[in-house]
Amino acid sequence: MPAVTKTLELRLINPNHHKERKLRETQAAYQQALHAAFEADCTTQSATNDVVVEYDLSAYAKNALKRYVPQLCGETYSATELHNLDDHPVKFTNEGPQIDHKPQNHYEWYVKIPHHRDYNCWLPAGINPEQRPWQEALYSGDATLGESRLFERDGTWYLHVTATREVASRSESGDPTPVGVDVGDAALATVCHRDEHGTPTEPVIYSDEASTVRHLRKTYFTATRRLQRRESTRISEEYGESLWERIDHILHCVSRRVVERAREVESPVLVLEDLQYIRENLEYGVYMNRRLHGWAFAKLHSQIRYKAEQVGIPVRTVNPRNTSIECHACGEKGIRSTQATFRCRNDACWVGEYQADINGALNIADRYRSGESQSRTDRESRQKATGNDSATDGASLTGPQDSHSEDKTCPETSGTYAS
Repeated sequence: MPAVTKTLELRLINPNHHKERKLRETQAAYQQALHAAFEADCTTQSATNDVVVEYDLSAYAKNALKRYVPQLCGETYSATELHNLDDHPVKFTNEGPQIDHKPQNHYEWYVKIPHHRDYNCWLPAGINPEQRPWQEALYSGDATLGESRLFERDGTWYLHVTATREVASRSESGDPTPVGVDVGDAALATVCHRDEHGTPTEPVIYSDEASTVRHLRKTYFTATRRLQRRESTRISEEYGESLWERIDHILHCVSRRVVERAREVESPVLVLEDLQYIRENLEYGVYMNRRLHGWAFAKLHSQIRYKAEQVGIPVRTVNPRNTSIECHACGEKGIRSTQATFRCRNDACWVGEYQADINGALNIADRYRSGESQSRTDRESRQKATGNDSATDGASLTGPQDSHSEDKTCPETSGTYAS
């Protein structure tokens, strides 16, 4: 499979005075080392090492300089002078920065910035929601981290990282079969499609997994609250980590099985609900539940998306409006008499009572078939036409939690790497 490389942007969120100073120290030392090595006309890595070894930088920054300076001074660029010295970002080799995922914390993503041999800065980071599938692939090890660059823009610090992963060629040749995926709380995912006669075929409902996730979430909140009251902060964090690792594993397994199920269909197209509209319709009254629902939806969607792309299955999205209360057979609005039961009000319709999540998955698939769909590329083009497609604008959409950073009901858990 061909390898695809993409640059991901992470916005470093509110570094405190101490960490801000460390970032600036790293930036200043890097610029000085770069300038000194360039002035010494270092055309080899060995010559560059002799110069940069004296500077208070991490080995990851020094190794990046040993690759970069010979390119500047040698045949690659043959630069005669170093223009805009202050504009050169701090480069790190792929072993330096690390990305961590903490969905239980107020900020979901964290990044480690190497300072020097004995110190690293852990900072919360905002990501572009359109890049979340890549972020998930990178965190899970399904993508490879490459060189990264640290820089400041308009008073805000950013880290650009390159990620590479294998992606099968995508195709929708012939007559594609839309496979609808309904993500919810009662069932983590429900997968269903119609056969060549239009008959709903072999639905799969991941409800047991949803029950396990709900139980783990409840256990987490109950246990950590008790431990925090006893001031057992470290035990609380370690216990929470193990529970969230189990939840994360369940979501990975479900997303993989969804894609495997789609591969059994001839010319499949996976159809998901557009998360933008899902977020608009979230009406959970409790702050933490709203945040966790948003995280779970985004997590599953992004994992399904990148795993589908790896095997060459196209992914499309549709507006989820009324997919849960419209009848997949006649289109009339019905009622959800229970969480798992849909009832059609049309007396002339054969459906009567139906499994609600399967009904929703079929409606999602049918909306693609009717022409109401958009690809990720379509949405990226629209965003770039209307605004900045950077994490500066998009970070608050990685999950509902980011939009509540000043909310008084914010959970007490501040995070392992909190300042």
